[in-house]
Amino acid sequence: MVTLYITSTTPYAGKTALCVGLGRHFQKDGYRIGYMRPLSTTKTCIGDCVVDEEASSMQQILGLSDPAGAIWPIALDSTAVEAVLRGEERDYASIVKKAFAEVSRGKDIVILEGGSRTNQGLGIGLSADRIAELVDAQVLVVAKYDVSPVVVLDDLLADKDCLGERMLGVVLNGVERSRLDYVRELVVPFLARKEVPVFATLPLERIFSSVSVRELADALQGEIICRPDLAGELVENLMVGAMSVDTALSYFRHKLNKAVVTGGDRPDIQLAALETSTKCLILTGNLRPNPLIINRAEEAGVAILMSKHDTMTTVQIAEQTMSRTRFHQEKKIERFERVLADNMNFDLLYQSLGLKRP
Repeated sequence: MVTLYITSTTPYAGKTALCVGLGRHFQKDGYRIGYMRPLSTTKTCIGDCVVDEEASSMQQILGLSDPAGAIWPIALDSTAVEAVLRGEERDYASIVKKAFAEVSRGKDIVILEGGSRTNQGLGIGLSADRIAELVDAQVLVVAKYDVSPVVVLDDLLADKDCLGERMLGVVLNGVERSRLDYVRELVVPFLARKEVPVFATLPLERIFSSVSVRELADALQGEIICRPDLAGELVENLMVGAMSVDTALSYFRHKLNKAVVTGGDRPDIQLAALETSTKCLILTGNLRPNPLIINRAEEAGVAILMSKHDTMTTVQIAEQTMSRTRFHQEKKIERFERVLADNMNFDLLYQSLGLKRP
């Protein structure tokens, strides 16, 4: 059996997407897949049941039947942290080993989704290197290439020092297309000389940072008053309509598949947005739009969301939501599978893991 632990250098680097993409790829090649998220820092209570929503989504996406308690055995929430600080020790290592034994039963490959950094969980003895040792895993590190190359390289080399021979290699994610040649011609060979193989250099795709209209509504605690049937539509960009109507139309044409945030009392801006590629109008101030706007939005297939907040607060919440997007919509998954197929060196990955390609 092969155990692959996937961690990252920063939050929201693309760990979940890679777990989904690799898991589905392995399944298509005939391998029996297990999935586990040993350490969760968030939890949601549904009745008497405590769940990790992202791990629960993964369970459904990969069609797994393993019990929830084995897939996400430890929830390190505020209560658990306080217990640690008080010196109330638990044998977390044994919990992970027991859960892993259950998840791995009858599997060919088990994918473990780690924390947002290799040192996450260090306080309870469950950092990436420790977990990898517990379950005899090889580690793949995802790095989001959206900062200075020096920062990315330093983070990856620090992870190499920490993980040693257990570090299988890296996936560079979210690379601006204008930087792809630079990364492939300079960064990848540099890392190879440092014994850090790069298995994929993935280009930036706006759809992966998109959120659904429903997710925006939930984050804003707002109401979808027009075309609620479009709540699942994905928003890739956010624009603010606070300009004069003379410049609004040309401004809104700069971005596709967007949400436009504007005051509920600005029908001129709302109409201009509806003339361009808009997925959602977010109207601030808890003001209902003119019936003419609702009729036009219904015809254009654009959802309207009312926000009780002012424009600045609404934009801040929406931006935070889009920066912390989750990876569970089928459109995203299908697109990521295509990107992975085009850019992942699966021959090298299978060879490194000791797997046979069908």
